[in-house]
Parts: sequence; C-alpha cells; structure tokens
Amino acid sequence: MSENCLFCKIAADQIPSKKVYEDEDFLAFHDINPAAPIHILVIPKKHVVSMQDVSGQDSEWLGKMMALAPSLAAKAGCRPGPEGGFRIVINNGLDGGQEINHLHMHILGGERPWQQRAAMAA
Repeated sequence: MSENCLFCKIAADQIPSKKVYEDEDFLAFHDINPAAPIHILVIPKKHVVSMQDVSGQDSEWLGKMMALAPSLAAKAGCRPGPEGGFRIVINNGLDGGQEINHLHMHILGGERPWQQRAAMAA
C-alpha cells in the first residue's frame, strides 16, 4: 500500500466506494465520473503504479485481472454477444492519460450514445 495513493485508500476502506467485486487480490467499483453507462474500475490491492512497472513475474495476477472483466461486465448489465459487449482500457503514464498513479482497468459498456440517438430518431 502506498500511503498517499487514492486507490490504496479505497482498497483499505479508508475512502468509500460503490463496490461490485472484491477478493484478496482485487477490488472493483463504480467510477465516480463515468464515461459510459457502465463504468467499473478494477484495481489490484497491491500498489503498482502502471503497466510500465510490471514484468513477466506479474503475468499470473494480470491474467486474473483480465479474466475478471467479462463476468464483471455481464453482472453490471453489459449486453452479451456481438450486438453488446464492453471495452477494456488501461491508461499508462501521463502521456497515456493515466490520472491516478495506481494501475487500474476501466470496464466500459452499455449502449453507445449515438446508437441511442439514432434509435430515438427512427
């Protein structure tokens, strides 16, 4: 745990979150500023700054984190199949758009806004 890290504090229950999943290695919770109708963050409880700081030794827990995405997306309401789906985003470093220096995976889903507008116009 990093003393000044927002996500470490959330993982330690020092800051509240709207949790959707938790185990000994990971915490998943709703993003407070969602970029999509479904927007979940998955963080390792172990403090890792970004993907730039991982190595081959991290492949087991990274694989587990990626494998969580489909079930978390489905439980959150992402539609299955080719007409549904979800997006996974991991930003890395300032140039990569990372805002919190703790590795985190965004799961984004739900109907796209332009698809909703097109359906309403029809």
